[in-house]
Amino acid sequence: MKAAAYARYSSDNQREESIEAQLRAIREYCERNRIQLVKIYTDEARSATTDDRPGFLQMIQDSTIGLFSAVIVHKLDRFSRDRYDSAFYKRQLKKNCIRLVSVLENLDDSPESIILESVLEGMAEYYSRNLAREVMKGMKETALQCKHTGGKPPLGYDVARDKTYVINEHEARAVRLIFEMYASGKGYSDIIHILNNEGYRTQTGRPFGKNSIHEILKNEKYRGVYIFNRSASKKNGKRNHHKSKNEDEIIKIEGGMPRIIDDETWEKVNKRMAKNKKGANSAKETYLLSGLIYCSKCGGAMTGTRKFAGRNKSLYVSYECSTRKRTKTCDMKAINKNYVEGLVIDHLEKNIF
Repeated sequence: MKAAAYARYSSDNQREESIEAQLRAIREYCERNRIQLVKIYTDEARSATTDDRPGFLQMIQDSTIGLFSAVIVHKLDRFSRDRYDSAFYKRQLKKNCIRLVSVLENLDDSPESIILESVLEGMAEYYSRNLAREVMKGMKETALQCKHTGGKPPLGYDVARDKTYVINEHEARAVRLIFEMYASGKGYSDIIHILNNEGYRTQTGRPFGKNSIHEILKNEKYRGVYIFNRSASKKNGKRNHHKSKNEDEIIKIEGGMPRIIDDETWEKVNKRMAKNKKGANSAKETYLLSGLIYCSKCGGAMTGTRKFAGRNKSLYVSYECSTRKRTKTCDMKAINKNYVEGLVIDHLEKNIF
């Protein structure tokens, strides 16, 4: 019998078996049972409560082409800790005539094994959700003390040994420069140009772009407010920084952060951002080719943009390279919206319809 191995290591619990240990046990199992191991799929630091696992999804896809007739895991919770996902993907494997085998849980096709497997899957899901609840409880306690709860600190801050925030003066200069320039009427493009020319970088070490400037300008931590648990979760468990949770779920503590920006500057910036947002929402364009055309120079997506320019402040609607728009590192010129959409529509009419 030919088989594939699947191993997963989750970052939420450092005591779990490493991928190497799982594969060692799977190889020993194959040797004892005269099984030929033909393919290995792995996912590092991936939770089994979601199917957002590249190695796992590739394994499911490959199960359709007859490479193997069984998938071997060290334990069933390596396959999935979500009962719905487990049932769904097991059915996918079964349709493709693939068996799921656990090294440590000796399950067969008997009725008793079906019940035992259901119990094991329920326990795995309970363990995962209970762990998440306990982790969140500990993080909330840390947050109430205005301490760092993990991840990278915002630009302008370092984390002291006791997990409190302290100001990083070099980075704080960039933050003050951003707020002061925006409050004085400068646009994103001017701010980006000055910051990048003076050698400042984002918290990830990259050149500044419009998104990074926008996120800094709306971050209340710079005016001294400690904030925890604001971002809502996406379906795959990751944070959605563009959507906030309900106010009763968010921890906000005035004076909990070392202040970098004074109230006067913060208010000026806040008023200007609100005004610009209102203006942006008052007139919108439909861009037929968004997500479909790319820059020929850098490969970045061409995205729709509208601006008033020239002596008469005429409206120009076009597609612009997203790399050029964000970081100014591409010199691709904008393309007139009507021209490029007309070109594509003409091509469709002549060659497709």
